[in-house]
Amino acid sequence: MFTIGVTHYLIVGAILFVCGVVCMATKRNALGVLMGIELVLNGANVNFVAFGSVYLQQNPQIALRLDGQVIALFVIVLAAAEAAVALAITLNFYNNHATVDVDRADELQG
Repeated sequence: MFTIGVTHYLIVGAILFVCGVVCMATKRNALGVLMGIELVLNGANVNFVAFGSVYLQQNPQIALRLDGQVIALFVIVLAAAEAAVALAITLNFYNNHATVDVDRADELQG
């Protein structure tokens, strides 16, 4: 019988992370960039949960002493806050410029 191990979760997390980075680097639409950021954060979450798995916690030689589920919950809260702020900025930019192209956002300065 084939079992799913920690390595499989790490591979899925790495694939999600790379897809998110590629999406952030190639999209010119602000909403596409936000989706890329979410993919990166979710890829990190999968890896945090995998590192906090029972298998790694029971093996003292490779245990990282991370509480992956707690860190993943923190990242989910952080992602929700980031999405709310970024969508508000994007909607405000769209109301002022009638586009969400990130190349036209060079005039946004603090």
